[in-house]
Amino acid sequence: MNPTRVRSRCLRAFRRLVLGVGVAALGLVGATGPVAAHGSDHENEVLTVEVVEVSGLLDPVMAAMMADTLRGIDPVTTLAVVFRIDSPGAVVEDADLVALADLIVGAPVTISFWIGPSGAEATGRVGQLVALGDDIGIAPGSHIGDFGDPALPADRFGAPFGWVADRGPVGYAQAVEMGIARSSPVLLEHLVGLDGFEVRTDESGGRPTVEPVTRTRFHQLSIVDQLFHTVASPAAAYLLLLVGMGLLVFELFTAGVGIAGLIGAVSLLLGGYGVAVLPGRAWAVGVLVFAMVGFAIDVQTGVPRLWTVMGTVSLVVGSVFLFDGTPVPWIALSAGIVGTVLAMAGGMPTMVRTRFSTPTIGREWMIGESGEAVDRLSPNGTVEVRAAVWKARTNRATPVEPGEPIRVVAVEGLWLKVEPEVGAARDHRRRAERA
Repeated sequence: MNPTRVRSRCLRAFRRLVLGVGVAALGLVGATGPVAAHGSDHENEVLTVEVVEVSGLLDPVMAAMMADTLRGIDPVTTLAVVFRIDSPGAVVEDADLVALADLIVGAPVTISFWIGPSGAEATGRVGQLVALGDDIGIAPGSHIGDFGDPALPADRFGAPFGWVADRGPVGYAQAVEMGIARSSPVLLEHLVGLDGFEVRTDESGGRPTVEPVTRTRFHQLSIVDQLFHTVASPAAAYLLLLVGMGLLVFELFTAGVGIAGLIGAVSLLLGGYGVAVLPGRAWAVGVLVFAMVGFAIDVQTGVPRLWTVMGTVSLVVGSVFLFDGTPVPWIALSAGIVGTVLAMAGGMPTMVRTRFSTPTIGREWMIGESGEAVDRLSPNGTVEVRAAVWKARTNRATPVEPGEPIRVVAVEGLWLKVEPEVGAARDHRRRAERA
């Protein structure tokens, strides 16, 4: 079986799984369908221009909407299809990109691309698709180019604008001067420039205004598709992955299954989908998992130690190298690293202690257990019970020295109340009686 088809089917199954879990856990119900359009399908008196917004990375969801729009063209009622482009590239398989290129080239009506509004871009493999358009417009402040490695066969589609692969992007003025694109500061002006697009001038208000006669219909992703398109961005996928793992770690140290666990599970599934769509590195995901394990070990004791340091280093490495060719923006990267470290090293122990303050669910078995002091209890310190290190306190005025045997007498959240095996309160009473 074709590996591309297998991957596509897996992603569709993953989306269905995520949607099912999300609906069950959070009660979120969204409308489905590839396209939501403004206007009536029964109004065929005038020709229609279909406008489709393509923003962010071109992922399978966005590519499917473009393909559905192109396949649904009715040359009798459609004047043109306009793709409004603001995209740095594509994260779909080359075979899917070629199929989309075939639809563009073989379309029975004009296929136009508008790179706008101001500041938009058409770079990477999306720029290669734009070069196939019958008509291209660009807004001031936007740029096109920097196509990267060719993804479309040159013998079928040629080189984009005849450029060499390593040529960098060109801006608005240069693109207009070179004849690559026409000047289109706003979308309406771009539409007016289409052959056959009809307008009328209204002078009734004293100042002439141009009103379109040709009908324009705007397509947008459904709520569900927009959700999956959003999470398939490096920043969203990365932050959802961290939030999901962090909340699940928190849930491990609390009683029962609460809202944190449900939100964490949904976040982890959404983040996992984003990593699957994007060019994620499996080893980097493994490093992030190891980081959470390291944090969890020290969360159990409530004391940031060596495992916290190892977790922090692993978190930084996994975050920086998570994606290949589509790095996480530095703002999201900084927020993810700093937020996770602060939550694990500072906030997490506090939250866990709060959840366990009353009663001490799940740790009653520790009462009566023996262990030994790891460091000096005066009155607070750490002890080792059953090969695990815990924060502990003693009510004794005399400190308990490292290595001395202790016994657990009570559990308060993540804190153990202990007394020495020798010299406890009973022994003090006996010494008082002998005196």
